[in-house]
Amino acid sequence: MNKNNFPFLALSLGLLMMLVVMKGIQTRADGSTTIPLLTLLVVSEFAFFVTAIGGYIGIKQIRANGMKPLYTAITLFCVLLSIGFLLLGIALWPD
Repeated sequence: MNKNNFPFLALSLGLLMMLVVMKGIQTRADGSTTIPLLTLLVVSEFAFFVTAIGGYIGIKQIRANGMKPLYTAITLFCVLLSIGFLLLGIALWPD
């Protein structure tokens, strides 16, 4: 696989993981989440690393080849998703 295509893969995987986490964070009547908390934390951490690496590779590629609108947008979304997963993981962590 060409590593320059990784941001596209990271974005699609990140969006899928965000959908899973948003569905799993819903609480039941007894106060527990739909998906166990540790699983939600692991999924959030994995998605954070994947999207952060996608953003890093995208930024390196933009610096090397210049800004192309689609590639820049994909890289920006990877960075935003990475920040979102970081904040979500911190919010999920029990006090």
